Amino acid sequence: MPAPQESRDLAVIAATAAASKQASTLVALDVSERLALTDVFVIATGSNERQVQAIVDEVQLKMKEAGAPVQRMEGYQNARWVLADFGAIVVHVQHAEERDFYALERLWHDCPIVPLPDEARGIVEENEA
Repeated sequence: MPAPQESRDLAVIAATAAASKQASTLVALDVSERLALTDVFVIATGSNERQVQAIVDEVQLKMKEAGAPVQRMEGYQNARWVLADFGAIVVHVQHAEERDFYALERLWHDCPIVPLPDEARGIVEENEA
């Protein structure tokens, strides 16, 4: 059974917020059939630590406005890989080096992709276009 529509909608809100801060290579993965703790992972990339924090700040603001405040956050101080848990969704904002090294998409390759509208896709790297 796919993630509930409410979770998918929250993923779009988070991805759109990240994209507004120039996040790149945004993807949303439906992990609901693999994990009992959350429905969707949203993964975004920032080019440096300051941008990672700006992306996380904007996502946190927009999610709170949507009625889904952050429940737990890890990694904000170092801003290399920030995990923000909003319950129904978990947002991973990673520095480009961590994104390449940990390759969460490969780890969760068997999970369906949640479609994102163009305004929520962020900057698409040239090698992905």
